[in-house]
Amino acid sequence: MKRFDDGGGAPAGRYGEAVFRPEQAGEDERIDLGALAYDAFTLARLTELGVGPGWHCLDVGAGTGTVARLLLERAGVAEVLAVDRDVRFLRAHPVPGLTALEADITDPEFMPGRFRLVHARFVLMHLRSWRQVLDRLVSLLAPGGILVLGDAVDLTTAAAPDTPYSRVMGAMWQGLHDTLGTDVSWVPDYPRHLRAAGLTSVAAEIQVPPLLPGSPISRFWADTWERAREAMTATGLVDDATIDAAIRYLDAPECAALSPGLLTAWGTARA
Repeated sequence: MKRFDDGGGAPAGRYGEAVFRPEQAGEDERIDLGALAYDAFTLARLTELGVGPGWHCLDVGAGTGTVARLLLERAGVAEVLAVDRDVRFLRAHPVPGLTALEADITDPEFMPGRFRLVHARFVLMHLRSWRQVLDRLVSLLAPGGILVLGDAVDLTTAAAPDTPYSRVMGAMWQGLHDTLGTDVSWVPDYPRHLRAAGLTSVAAEIQVPPLLPGSPISRFWADTWERAREAMTATGLVDDATIDAAIRYLDAPECAALSPGLLTAWGTARA
């Protein structure tokens, strides 16, 4: 089903422009549904890595700022610089110690300082220049600092039954690739890429929230498919009726499928 490639022309747009526009009603709620599904995993990993009082942190692609606020309120870090190309949602929820910076991390001149923690979740997968951005994020680490990156890993196998859910999930990845340049095919190799970037103590884990009727992750995918509907149908892999059937399936008691997982990888800069 997938037909991703690394070449070809530039995508038609960018995240937040062609699809998932922040001015679209309810986009902050969609982002928060993803946060409800994954924030506990992310915070647990960050605290297990020692993130805590006195740390100066950078949160890239911060969205509505849920991770940044958890770092301040639960982990007790000193400061979080939260970066996004559009910071309207960050500015809507100010807290002490949180600074919002509107910036483009693909800009070669992006250098806001050095940090003990650099974190990004569901960001690099949407960038065709992810290799260069990864190297740039490594360069923002203070000596001994930790880079923590998370992106989606597609768990749909070739042996999976041909259902509206599997067809729509495949069409979503293809539609986002065609429209934004999104590519999750390289994500399972995150540890190798972090090691190649010069980091030490590299490791990774995967979390897969259960698809249950009414759960945050099920609602997140339903909202995501609605927003990406045009990009998905343009692939020719699905039509509106198939998308509608997949959305109904997510909320049905007979739902028996795996959500894409969150692969979190980390490594430490040399002191």
